[in-house]
Amino acid sequence: MAIIVSACLLGICCRYDGKIKTDENICVLAKTDTLIPVCPEQLGGRPTPRLPVEIKNGRVVEKDGADHTDEFIKGAYEVLKIAKINCVKNAVLKSNSPSCGFGKIYDGTFSKTLVNGNGITAEILNENGIEIKTENDLKA
Repeated sequence: MAIIVSACLLGICCRYDGKIKTDENICVLAKTDTLIPVCPEQLGGRPTPRLPVEIKNGRVVEKDGADHTDEFIKGAYEVLKIAKINCVKNAVLKSNSPSCGFGKIYDGTFSKTLVNGNGITAEILNENGIEIKTENDLKA
């Protein structure tokens, strides 16, 4: 089975802070499934590293208010295209991310406070019938 996976979970250098944080549980999936790594933020044109962003009032913003919503939407639709081309029905995405978070995201105050909600890519994939999990679901 083909699965869309947040590229950062596979150790690809695309996190906002440029750090490598491979998730071993995700790597185990590669033994039985075809993993398709994506980074919606890079696909939307954001560099690595980049300043952190959170979703506030429906917009993706940096702490100083710089708005990157359009780039996040562009990246999300690029991921959706990749999913459709590969007939993907499942995704494992990075928890809490403004792109990939599913179920919980940061609240837009940059205080590390989580609220119910989805990142831009997770929401678009979910709306298009793709089953979403996060790396935390694989640990449970």
